[in-house]
Amino acid sequence: MKKFKILLGASAIAVAGFFMVAADHIDAPAVAGGTSDITDFYAFQGQNEDNIAFVANVQGLISPGASGTAAFDENVLVEINIDTDGDAIEDMVIQAIPRNGKMYVFGPFASNSTSLNSTVNDAATSTVVDITPYGDAAITATSADGVMAFAGTRDDPFFFDFARFTQILTPGDDDGDGMEEAGFLPAGSGEGFASDTFAGTNVMSIVVEVPKSMIGGTGNINTWVETKSK
Repeated sequence: MKKFKILLGASAIAVAGFFMVAADHIDAPAVAGGTSDITDFYAFQGQNEDNIAFVANVQGLISPGASGTAAFDENVLVEINIDTDGDAIEDMVIQAIPRNGKMYVFGPFASNSTSLNSTVNDAATSTVVDITPYGDAAITATSADGVMAFAGTRDDPFFFDFARFTQILTPGDDDGDGMEEAGFLPAGSGEGFASDTFAGTNVMSIVVEVPKSMIGGTGNINTWVETKSK
């Protein structure tokens, strides 16, 4: 049983059978660029409509050259919180912790604490999956309860043009045509299109797909992710 303490605040989203996303690639100095830094959190209805998939990405901006040695930190617990009754307090929890090349996923289980400290609930329903090496086909595992899991390096799915965003914050004549530039550009390639700041970079990704029957609630949930360091 390992105890962990919160290191990074949560990103909150709501799910009602559709795709929702929260992203935060540039974080506070205490965690930016570290192994506990959350980049994205996604929740959406699975291909099996009786399931909900949760995706937590950490360690953003990993270059292809560094991806072969990138790894989950065994001192960092990833905790997915699920609020089923709309009071913004977690009712169910999913925990993910890496050990010796495997990702151990516990839950979902009923939350018994809302403090900033967590203890790994190794008595809960567990799903154990080998962490997929960089460049290999995805390795997945499914527990007897129908919980599916994946963990490994993946291409950063988030698209954002930081250069253009900076220009919008500080407008001026950027292209020398005598006119002030403003507004976002459409996604694409070439002149006149946005440039993806995250193109060619990777993240460490944890995917957990859970039967809705294990979560409960009235149909709508709130969910957020935290990383906690030992």
